Amino acid sequence: MIDFKKANLDDLIAIQNISKLSFIETFAAINTPENIEKYLQESFSKDQLTIEISNPKSPFYLVYIDNKPIGYLKINLGDAQTEYFEEPTLEIQRIYVLQAFHGKKIGQLLLDEAIKIAKQLAVDFIWLGVWEENHRALHFYAKNGFITFDKHVFVLGDDKQTDLLMKLEIK
Repeated sequence: MIDFKKANLDDLIAIQNISKLSFIETFAAINTPENIEKYLQESFSKDQLTIEISNPKSPFYLVYIDNKPIGYLKINLGDAQTEYFEEPTLEIQRIYVLQAFHGKKIGQLLLDEAIKIAKQLAVDFIWLGVWEENHRALHFYAKNGFITFDKHVFVLGDDKQTDLLMKLEIK
């Protein structure tokens, strides 16, 4: 059975575990261990995640299978977004699903929730950044109607990487 809920600080350890494992599963094979470790320490520490989870403009939504947390969605609204746009927008900062659950439509469930929220908020578009080497994610978002419109630098340890910015028009 799949369950879905808005996360709070009680979910910090689950979010931290999913974040670290999902990031390692997705990116460790094509990045240095040092850069992966530095990113994990900076981005997924308890202190950093406490700040993020506590921000009302950056809600997290956890997904469970048989009461086990297996993925989450993190969105950013307003000035919590990592890029500024004149139009009202919603950023998907993370859709993380543990590799063992890929192919079970969990990512689609999380994306559909972000789209539902974006429509409720009447934003102009949803946007996100995807590493140009993450072909699986690029294909997933393109299949869902996202188009590339720009790029920005994403720093992983000491490696400057290129994220493609993709958007989905809502209005």
